Amino acid sequence: MSSLMWYIYDFARKAWTDAFANAKTEHEIVEKPERFRDFPKVNKEYCIGCGACTVSCPSPNAIKIVREKDSEESEGMTYPVINPGACIRCGFCAEVCPTDPKTLECGLNHLILPEFNIIPSKRQYIVDDYLCIKCKKCMKKCPVDAIEIVNDKLHVNQLKCISCGECLEVCPVNGAMKGVFVENLQDQKDLILLTVNYLEDYINGKEEDLRSLEQDGLLQYDVPLSEIWDEALKIIPDEEISLEIITNAVNRLKIRIIDWDESKCEKCQLCVPECPTGCITFDESKDTIVRDKDKCLRCSICYQTCPFSVIKYFIAKFSIEDGKIIHTTVKASNLNENIVME
Repeated sequence: MSSLMWYIYDFARKAWTDAFANAKTEHEIVEKPERFRDFPKVNKEYCIGCGACTVSCPSPNAIKIVREKDSEESEGMTYPVINPGACIRCGFCAEVCPTDPKTLECGLNHLILPEFNIIPSKRQYIVDDYLCIKCKKCMKKCPVDAIEIVNDKLHVNQLKCISCGECLEVCPVNGAMKGVFVENLQDQKDLILLTVNYLEDYINGKEEDLRSLEQDGLLQYDVPLSEIWDEALKIIPDEEISLEIITNAVNRLKIRIIDWDESKCEKCQLCVPECPTGCITFDESKDTIVRDKDKCLRCSICYQTCPFSVIKYFIAKFSIEDGKIIHTTVKASNLNENIVME
């Protein structure tokens, strides 16, 4: 009884009732910490289905690529979908997205601000904070003091910038300072897609190398850009602009590669019902499993489903440093490190 009376007395105290009546969440919890970015916004019309966003995501099931059903008028669009319950707002998906404009935007770091610039220019200069080492050489070189430090990151003030390009010349890190073209956006998308398809086809053509690659092994290729250069110039005739657009995209690009050795397939058909786009079917007339590469999302579900390890899954990265040679690195994927899919 005495314990009960003590609790009644304690709850009746004015200090307790005031605290209960005026209860509120701490300001630090309510406000978004500065280290957090926004939830990614998806501009699905720009997506080229390369899958770089899903490869870079460190949070299981936070992002996946989907493909809409085809209609009589057009093919279904392919684009990423964000799961807010799993997303940690790190912004990696937006950083590695190679399209311009971005398919994924995650805060001001990935936006070209729309303020009016009185100096007509085909491009705006922006700092890629993912690559920037904060040496401040661009800031010192800028003749109009247009480069500032905002929230401990270098930022180009578009209202001051005169698009002279001197910041790009002094930047020691390839790709950290970018001259982003703001014209012919559809042409830029077509040019990037041409490059991505070429690189994927090139790697898919190395079947013997891929199938003999050990788990910890590495493949390296120097892929000539000359094979698609004439086609690229049909899209954007200016050689300097075309090369810069391709370089900016390639230096951040990751591509997932699915290799399928049909001769070793046991035809268990476990992969057929698991494919989210229906790109895997069983051809009874030929008694074999068939994969439609155009519908394939490279999501790796078939790779995870196959009990005989017939399906192989690889991650390819690229860089252009010396003109028109694309340095390519391919490794066998470890799903525990690279991607987890629903």
